[in-house]
Amino acid sequence: MYADSPTSRASQNGSDPIIICRGVNKWFGEFQALQDISTEVQRREVLVIVGPSGSGKSTFIRCINRLEEHQEGEIIVDGVTLSHDLNDISEIRKETGMVFQQFNLFPHLTALENISLAPRTVLKLPRREAEERAFHLLERVGIPEQAHKLPAALSGGQQQRVAIARALAMEPKIMLFDEPTSALDPEMIKEVLDVMKELAESGMTMLVVTHEMGFAREVAHRVLFFDHGRLIEEGEPHTFFSLDVDHHPRTKTFLSQIL
Repeated sequence: MYADSPTSRASQNGSDPIIICRGVNKWFGEFQALQDISTEVQRREVLVIVGPSGSGKSTFIRCINRLEEHQEGEIIVDGVTLSHDLNDISEIRKETGMVFQQFNLFPHLTALENISLAPRTVLKLPRREAEERAFHLLERVGIPEQAHKLPAALSGGQQQRVAIARALAMEPKIMLFDEPTSALDPEMIKEVLDVMKELAESGMTMLVVTHEMGFAREVAHRVLFFDHGRLIEEGEPHTFFSLDVDHHPRTKTFLSQIL
């Protein structure tokens, strides 16, 4: 469906959305990276954001936890409006975990230490409790045997799974993924996507920027298509990826190149 008349699962079933974006605009100097983005994300919904490089996908999710500042419009996360108030920003960041293209692990800390650091320093958990939580998360992402290894001793897929565990250690309500498999060798992609699928099945609210269309088809509740800073079209995967649907012309061109 075209984005000028969006209908998310939240509006369909009447539930309170966990993320609301209204008329969001973002500039880098004179370049407008986001143009009047409006959408809602339902609790427990998995949203996959696709589009060509430079279309504003990453900028959009980075605005949701204030890694980038939007200049116009409104972003509300779990009832908190994102503003210049540092307390509001802090509250929203407590609700959101983020996983990047690069793993950004501390090279001098083991996997266990990377994951337990924030719970100890931010949540003030005792070391033993923080490390128990970290080890449980390493089990959840399938690499408990790597707990005491430094990042340099891990494969790219293992490092990204540690990064996911680190984000989960703060017990966020929302997970943001910015092309989490783009820096991985092809054989390592599946192990990371499997962890993300498990998260989705557990009911985590997720916004995922990715080029992995198979993941989008299988896991997403809704797919958003961005181009030139605009939300062009959104819909459920079976509709979005169908060439028999009356898509926006730009969406048709994109789909013809990837399907």
